[in-house]
Formats: sequence, structure tokens, C-alpha cells
Amino acid sequence: MEGDISVTSANRKPSALTGSARKIKDNAADWHNLMLRWDKLNEDGFTAAASIVNMRRTQSDQLLLNDSSSPQSSSSPQQVGGATELQDKCLVLQEVVDKMAVVVMKMERLMTTQRGIEDLEALQFGPKGRKVPLFHSWSTKEFGEASQVLLDAFRQELLLKQTILQEVAHTATSDLCMVFLSCWLHQPFIPTQTRLRLEALLLETGHRPL
Repeated sequence: MEGDISVTSANRKPSALTGSARKIKDNAADWHNLMLRWDKLNEDGFTAAASIVNMRRTQSDQLLLNDSSSPQSSSSPQQVGGATELQDKCLVLQEVVDKMAVVVMKMERLMTTQRGIEDLEALQFGPKGRKVPLFHSWSTKEFGEASQVLLDAFRQELLLKQTILQEVAHTATSDLCMVFLSCWLHQPFIPTQTRLRLEALLLETGHRPL
């Protein structure tokens, strides 16, 4: 995806939109920018999660080594330091997931705004809405449907991230750790079709050239 879309840039069509058209176009730019923010957080979270997995594997190897040697009456300084470092990485991952939750909250606000636009137009034009499209071809309802698809995808992905956060530092098997990492990186609830839905939204509102 390209860089942030500015709602004040020269890509407006027409140059001075007002009312519902202005708000919907602003919302489309906000969706784009929030998804860019999410992608950056996903990269940061993957780095933190990978560190956690690597540290857990190192600790498991160390425990196996200790078990095969003479028993120790207390934890070694290396083990204590490793536990502290692991806790620090978990806190980093927690911060990333918290920021992702804020992104989803902002997406929910965009959805609320979109529903408000639809309700207003239902009062103005009746249940079927306006007859002339605000931009190229989409009805106001179609903007709402596209936004709902995006919101549902990111809500589900956030739930997955929260599950990984809770489990990744306590998982005993290496294979399951790798599953968690793969899920975090590839984001199964945000497939290519979801991102294409955003591109369609940007094309319809004039942020992308047809």
C-alpha cells in the first residue's frame, strides 16, 4: 500500500466536496491510513513475538541441559536474567496489541459515522436513498457494506492477536509457537480480498485514479 492519503490533497473530485460526499471521502482516507498504521504495528508485533519464541526455546534447551547435569538448589543468574528479558518482550507485545485495539476502536467510529450518513440520507431521500451516486457508481449503502467488511475483518484479527499474546510465552511445544508466529505474520482474517475492498473504496471516492 502507498503512503498516507491526505484528505486535503489535490485528488478531490470534484475539487470542493461537501456534505455526505465530503465525509465519505474523508472516511475512505481514514480507512487507508488506519490500515497502514495496523500494518506497521503488525511488523512490530511479529518482531516481539519472534523474540519471545526464540527466548522460550533457549530457556527450554537450558532446562534440558540442567536436567541432564547435577541438580541446582536455586536458579542461576542467567535464568533469572532470561526471565526478566522475556517479561520485557511480553510487555512490548502487550503494548503493540493495545495500540491495535485503539486502531480498531477508530475503525468502529468510522463505521458509526457511515451509519449516521446512511440514516440522514434515508430521512432526506427515503428508504432507497439518493438516486444519483455521490461519486462514480456506488450507493451510500454500498460504502457502508464495504466499511462493515473491513471492520469485521480487523475485529476478528484483533481477537487472534489477543489470543496469541496470552499464549505465546506459555506454549510448551515449538511447533505451536511456529503456528502462532505464522498466524501473526500472515493475518488469516485480513485476506487479499479485504485489502482489495479498501482499494475499491479508494477508487470509488477518487483517492485512486480510475
